[in-house]
Amino acid sequence: MKYRSVFDIIGPVMIGPSSSHTAGAARIGRVARSLFGREPKWANISLYGSFAETYKGHGTDVAIVGGLLDFDTDDERIIQAIDIAKEHGMKVTFIEEDAVPDHPNTARVIIGDHNGELELVGISIGGGKIEITELNGFELKLSGNHPALLVVHNDRFGAIASVANTLAKYEINIGHMEVARKEVGKMALMTIEVDQNIDDQLIEELEQLPNILKVTKIVD
Repeated sequence: MKYRSVFDIIGPVMIGPSSSHTAGAARIGRVARSLFGREPKWANISLYGSFAETYKGHGTDVAIVGGLLDFDTDDERIIQAIDIAKEHGMKVTFIEEDAVPDHPNTARVIIGDHNGELELVGISIGGGKIEITELNGFELKLSGNHPALLVVHNDRFGAIASVANTLAKYEINIGHMEVARKEVGKMALMTIEVDQNIDDQLIEELEQLPNILKVTKIVD
């Protein structure tokens, strides 16, 4: 893995004993919250590998819930996150999974309310860094460390080009881009990490493009 600075090696400013088990876990929860767009009313959190073995001692449980409450890694409220979630009426369930994951620090987070649900798989890769590897059944690679766009679209000719051209119009540079689809010609998902902040005008213009169904932004 390449590091951009010494702070990537040291890890982030954080609450908790472990950058992988605490800071990374908080970021997984916070990305799920960001994609869901609001505070969920319930959360089923499945933990795999070392997450499942040590989550209570290393604070992985409170960190993920803190992320779902939109707390950053250095927010002291993370320590009381489970109690705060209860006060907010959020029902949280933790599941210790026996399955052997591809990465030892893996969490599957399923959240929802009366308006919808979201399912996300995230891994903590060290130093507080994460990757989101699955979203609502789509395989993807999202770091959560840069501004990003998730574009749900019909798998049609020209859809990707129209999005790229619109980003170029706004002088937005693409750092990483992937496209996932479950079936040819059906629904697909573009994951686009960018170098600049994304404003609402760009989102609105993207949503007006042919075959674009939904656009969600993640702010770094």
